[in-house]
Amino acid sequence: MKKILLLSTGGTIASASGEDGLVPKLTGEQMIKLIPELEGLCEIDCKEIMNLDSTNVQPEEWVNIAREAFEGLKEYDGIVITHGTDTMAYSSSALSFMLRNLNKPVIFTGSQLPIEHPQTDGKRNILDAFKVAVSGLAGVYIVFDGKIIKGVRSSKVRTQGFDAFKSINYPYIGRVENGEVIIEHNVDKVPEGQIELDDKLDPRVLLLKLTPGFLPEVIPAVLKLGFRGLIIEGFGLGGVPNFRRNIIPEIEKALKEGIAVVVTTQCLLDGSDLTVYEVGVKALKAGVIPAYDMTTETIVTKLMWALGHTYKLEEVRKIMMTNYAGEFSIIKNH
Repeated sequence: MKKILLLSTGGTIASASGEDGLVPKLTGEQMIKLIPELEGLCEIDCKEIMNLDSTNVQPEEWVNIAREAFEGLKEYDGIVITHGTDTMAYSSSALSFMLRNLNKPVIFTGSQLPIEHPQTDGKRNILDAFKVAVSGLAGVYIVFDGKIIKGVRSSKVRTQGFDAFKSINYPYIGRVENGEVIIEHNVDKVPEGQIELDDKLDPRVLLLKLTPGFLPEVIPAVLKLGFRGLIIEGFGLGGVPNFRRNIIPEIEKALKEGIAVVVTTQCLLDGSDLTVYEVGVKALKAGVIPAYDMTTETIVTKLMWALGHTYKLEEVRKIMMTNYAGEFSIIKNH
């Protein structure tokens, strides 16, 4: 029988009513006791590493979760991580980069209603997560509402509905249906060698969403706060205004100051392509890094991870344009 470690971090699934609303309270052991269907599936050990609303989960917590998972993988056949839904896609993306040569399953799950709620989705999600973990599917995934989603391709798209996560610009890996794990998409080849922990991060990354009339002066004003990386969510395929309120000169200044600048799209689906329109080409010529079809959550975590290793812009560019965990699929010569 396989041994699976449950790492509990809090979130809605572990929440109960408090003075100011729902607050994480339940431990992993308490949640497991509410799911009798887990009995006989595998050996389960539980470890509570934090008990936070995922709004409060930050890069320091990603590192903590990655380290606990790394240590657990030395002894266990897989890891299940219960986590709040609000930032789960950030955490799953971060661990996808920090756990190298991952040849075992690391499965994130959570719920939209607390596990003690009569209509909770939490019991099903935890059971499904353990079934996927026992299946041996290698890599970092989110298992939610019966869907298996690659960690670097996930995004939360609903605030309340049980179908909370969508696989962005990538097929669902599979599903859990009637208690059976069904793999529907070719998964990555299981890497060889020892699992490695690479948890160096620099959280000094700023995400800017452009709006019509955006003032170019905002960029140097906020960069004075010490950011090392800037992600710009442009329009459509990644367009950046170069008329009237032209932000290209401010991008060029930021690059000259050694700040990595990545341009992506505000659109959830289909990704960015800066080679199509002049408003993208001029940004490319200025020296920005294209984000292809990566999710915003993945761009943020990957840039933090890249900056944890180097501040040299060409090296950051190389890292961002290298596919480490299947995080992008649109590749053009830029």
